[in-house]
Amino acid sequence: MKKFEVLSNAKTSEIEDQISKYWQENDIFEKTIENRTNCKNFVFYDGPATANGMPGIHHMLAKLLKDVFCKYETMKGFHVLRKVGWDTHGLPVEVQVEKELGFSGKGDIEKYGIKEFNQKCREAVWKNEDAFKNFTNKMGQFIDLKHPYITYDNNYIETEWWILKKYFDAGLIYEGLKILPYCPRCGTGLASHEVAQGYKEISVNTVTVPFKLKSEENTYFLVWTTTPWTLIANVAVCVNPNEKYVKCLSKGYNFILAEKLANKVLGDDYEVVAEYLGKDLEGVEYEQYLPILKVNKKAFYVTLADYVTMEDGTGIVHIAPAYGQDDYEVGLKYDLPVLNPVDEQGCYTEGPWKGRLVVDPELELDIIKYLVSEDKLFKKQKMVHNYPHCWRCKTPLVYYSKPSLYIKVTAYKDKIIEENKKINWYPSYVGEKRFGNWLENMNDWAISRNRYWGTPIPLWKCDCGHMHMIGSRAELKELAIEEVPDNIDLHRPYVDEIHIKCPDCGKKMTRVTDVIDCWFDSGSMPFAQYHYPFENEELFASQFPADFISEGIDQTRGWFYSLLVISTFVTGKSPYKNVLVNDLITDKYGQKMHKSKGNSVEPFTTIAKYGADPTRWYLLSVSPVWTPLRFDEDGIKEVISKFFSTLRNTYNFFAIYAEADKIDPTEFNIPISERPEIDKWLISKYNRLVKNVLDGFNKYDLNQVVRLISEFVSEDLSNWYIRRNRRRFWASTLDDDKKAVYNTTYEILVNLAKLIAPIASFTAEELYQKLVGDKSVHLCDYPTFDESLINDHIEMRMDLVRNLISIGRYVREEAKIKVRQPLKEALIDGSNESLISDLVPLIKEELNVKEVLFTNEVGNYMNFMVKPNFKVAGPIFGSNIKLFVEALNRLSLEEINKLRNNETLSLNIDNADYLISADMVDIRITSKEGFNVGMENNNFIILNTELTPELINEGIAREIVSKVQQLRKNKDFNIVDRITLEYEGNDKIDEVFKEYADYIKNETLATEIIKKTLDTEVNDVNGYEVKFEVYKKISIN
Repeated sequence: MKKFEVLSNAKTSEIEDQISKYWQENDIFEKTIENRTNCKNFVFYDGPATANGMPGIHHMLAKLLKDVFCKYETMKGFHVLRKVGWDTHGLPVEVQVEKELGFSGKGDIEKYGIKEFNQKCREAVWKNEDAFKNFTNKMGQFIDLKHPYITYDNNYIETEWWILKKYFDAGLIYEGLKILPYCPRCGTGLASHEVAQGYKEISVNTVTVPFKLKSEENTYFLVWTTTPWTLIANVAVCVNPNEKYVKCLSKGYNFILAEKLANKVLGDDYEVVAEYLGKDLEGVEYEQYLPILKVNKKAFYVTLADYVTMEDGTGIVHIAPAYGQDDYEVGLKYDLPVLNPVDEQGCYTEGPWKGRLVVDPELELDIIKYLVSEDKLFKKQKMVHNYPHCWRCKTPLVYYSKPSLYIKVTAYKDKIIEENKKINWYPSYVGEKRFGNWLENMNDWAISRNRYWGTPIPLWKCDCGHMHMIGSRAELKELAIEEVPDNIDLHRPYVDEIHIKCPDCGKKMTRVTDVIDCWFDSGSMPFAQYHYPFENEELFASQFPADFISEGIDQTRGWFYSLLVISTFVTGKSPYKNVLVNDLITDKYGQKMHKSKGNSVEPFTTIAKYGADPTRWYLLSVSPVWTPLRFDEDGIKEVISKFFSTLRNTYNFFAIYAEADKIDPTEFNIPISERPEIDKWLISKYNRLVKNVLDGFNKYDLNQVVRLISEFVSEDLSNWYIRRNRRRFWASTLDDDKKAVYNTTYEILVNLAKLIAPIASFTAEELYQKLVGDKSVHLCDYPTFDESLINDHIEMRMDLVRNLISIGRYVREEAKIKVRQPLKEALIDGSNESLISDLVPLIKEELNVKEVLFTNEVGNYMNFMVKPNFKVAGPIFGSNIKLFVEALNRLSLEEINKLRNNETLSLNIDNADYLISADMVDIRITSKEGFNVGMENNNFIILNTELTPELINEGIAREIVSKVQQLRKNKDFNIVDRITLEYEGNDKIDEVFKEYADYIKNETLATEIIKKTLDTEVNDVNGYEVKFEVYKKISIN
């Protein structure tokens, strides 16, 4: 016979550590994959994480979502491979190493040595690997940590080279001089999807400056810019060809600007002396604004472009082709010179501010002071706007003309958009709006980075102009002039030292020094994780595309994008079918978490304090994961109290009685058809729960899943079924009724363990081991529902009764009468008599009333007031609403009852017939004297609240039982222990003990009751002072 032990009362995190150790020692994760080897694949990709920082609570949410669905699909019968990925390249690693070495830029790195620096980077990426592995185990995630994919691995890099060669051979890689967002601190450009991740709101000084026309005296173009540092490189101005411009006389000067902005710029004190269309100004010349730099071709005249707006400024913008994409395009159109007096460190190379960093806020002020001193400033104005910053080091970006290698992703943009439309996004608006809009406006991908620690771009160039892209180590060995060792490290500086012979001129070809954007690393993972196509072709074919991926909202322009772009090119289809996108975690006030604010959450501490399972459950219970999550520790406490403690207490109740009765429910089975209705009700509720939980999983809505399970455990299982059926457990004989309650409880608990296993993995395992004792709950199949066991009629009956009881308890609360105080009677709507008359004993017990009566004469007990529901009725009746009010005041009780029963009434108001429905009125009730009424959703209950002396005494007896039961619990007595009960009280208490001695003994398991003087705590028993003491009876065999 199975022995049922109570659950451990040790600290939750300690229990979880023991279970985690059990999983590892018994290879449970590996077995979950092995036992589905011949099953259909469910393909999951893990987005590569960086291990050079410490895990945060946002990591826990991301890992949780992945873990839940992988475990769920495994239990559903799928073979789910999942290996962790490590993102090991890129500037975040370099910046960290630079800080550790005290470096201030690229010059320091090259003095130190690229070989030595990259070795430091290789070491740095594993700085917190153990912390991440420990975190993974602590939170209960099942993922392969032993065979990760690592982006700096030679095999991984080789697959990337293969992909790059495919792009090159397709003619989709080109070298272009484009305006690139550039980080002067990191010394490299950023791709558009990287820029999108680093916008910050900043305050800047905008300036409006006068450009003097050559052809007219005392006449100036008023030009506006948000970047005064670019004025030194001005070569043209630009106007909108289709907008109106005006020449205005103001304060003795003629100013030309957009008509729509004249008032905003000049105020009211000006006179319009001429009007133009923008196109009429094309070619008009002006004097060089800051005559510092020299030009080598025609410059300083008006150009035209549609992008010039009338929202801010003057409607005239200055053109500096080196510092903006729009400016650059205008420069190409008009063949303007490109002035760029700024070096790669972001500092001026000439002019009055030589050596100064152009994004230094102090420089902005010095430039403005200079303009004032030279009488070249019309106006300055503070402006707050979003400006792009480097997502790695937080430095403001400079838009900078620089040669870069690009992938022409716009060449197959339509195919990318087409594939995105096939993806199921959760929530859908991310794919349709945020991501979809991003794709519609996508630019070619700037993939080269002038850095050190990254995947080297395998492009060799010759002075004669010939270029060759290497696609494998074998090709490199074959073409190399030098000897290439088999174990060559495919990083800088090693690959920089290899040359190949130019097939055109016979000279040495040298590799470009750039490395690739690290987003290309992560986007290549479907192929590179298996070193495809060099090996594992069958494995790759079975693991592409992914059925499911999940990351944060910030990855829409990161990993989600690079995955889709690369795979659509390589395979012609999207690399993923379903995407779950989680939003950010903030503090409980909605503020972004940051260590500097002191509001960040340390997950190891949280898990140690509350346990992983409560934290996991909480993260999913707050709101759907695609909305911002406000993290509040009080919410974890509530989850523990309402769900985990309730579930554990329910199991412990079962285990204690099963052990006391020496019962193993697996040794007998009462057919469900022969079980009592309340068992059928719970089984129906459970099957409906499973149906709805499966629906939640199918919609990727885990908030729905945890909410439904929590409500079932708390309300249906514990607060109703177990509480209502305690006496069946207490029964002295093992008849079919007792067997049925054990069967039902056991079956539900076992299936609940399976149901919660993907989310509350430790708790599920603990329950399952106690109940079943097999290897692991995670090796089980996920529960399914039996539609034939879902009984709407039984649920409707029981739910109506529960609703009436809930209303009745609220009525008691309003009347300030405890539930333990018996009342004479409760009255219920007579229309429900045929449905629930046989459940009257249950209502009597739950509401503690002597009688339950069904009545159709509700007017004898309550008054009705019917008012319009103005939100619905107002638009219908308009000015006749007062007449509607008067008509409602004349309604008979019979007519009111029709509305209460969702029937309609026909009323003639102002010679017009109206059909009145329940939603057009608000029915309010008040009770008549001696009765208290409660009503909800057209269900009502009336309680007779008059208390007789007999009822008062019984209420005292019930209160005594409650106090003694609490005392038993405080003394940690077993629920089956017999006791001696002692008390001290006045004559009224003696009277109650005498009258209700048998009742008190039965309820408290007291074998004798003794009155004596006690030195114990005084209890308030319905206004009487009473002392109690209990002793456990010792049986003598």
